[in-house]
Amino acid sequence: MAFISNGTTILDNGAFSVGLGSLVLISEQTASSSSSISFTSGIDSTYPIYKFEFINIHAGTIDSRLLLKGSTNSGSSYGVTKTTTAFQSAHAENDSYADIVYMTTGDLVQSTDGQRLITQGMGNNSDDNFCGEMFLFNPSSTTFVKHFIIRTIQNDKNPNANDSFVAGYFNTTSSINAIQFVQTSGNFDGTIKLYGIKDS
Repeated sequence: MAFISNGTTILDNGAFSVGLGSLVLISEQTASSSSSISFTSGIDSTYPIYKFEFINIHAGTIDSRLLLKGSTNSGSSYGVTKTTTAFQSAHAENDSYADIVYMTTGDLVQSTDGQRLITQGMGNNSDDNFCGEMFLFNPSSTTFVKHFIIRTIQNDKNPNANDSFVAGYFNTTSSINAIQFVQTSGNFDGTIKLYGIKDS
């Protein structure tokens, strides 16, 4: 049985035939004891904003971190210069402390290093993980630098609830057309999804 609205078939035999919103899934990758994940296609001028989702990222090595890197040559190299800022809100499981602090160890100043997605090192217990999102703005511009905003929540190595806020820009007027997420040490598991945001 089909559901038809204003002459357009929207639902037919349980399958949607029209878009259901502005968020369009472009690709999804699942890490399984992986040292990195790269998105080398799908980041272009189609959408003005791209969103990455990090789902249950689990480290194999304690005190490791997942890093962001960008490319202007479709992933042949990932050395684009970045300037960033970072702060965190944290609360210990045993209630021994809570804080909101600027993280000088989490920012970059005109650096080609990878940008930390989380401000504290990851735990590697079976239930340790982090989740979050990242927005990349107008990556195909050849006029402006490419801004990004990252927000993650983790149960870190200490253990704490650690809410990380990171923002900055790729300092290039070339198009950013590939993104890599790489572990500082060891491997990781989890899923990363890439979306385009329509009409933004």
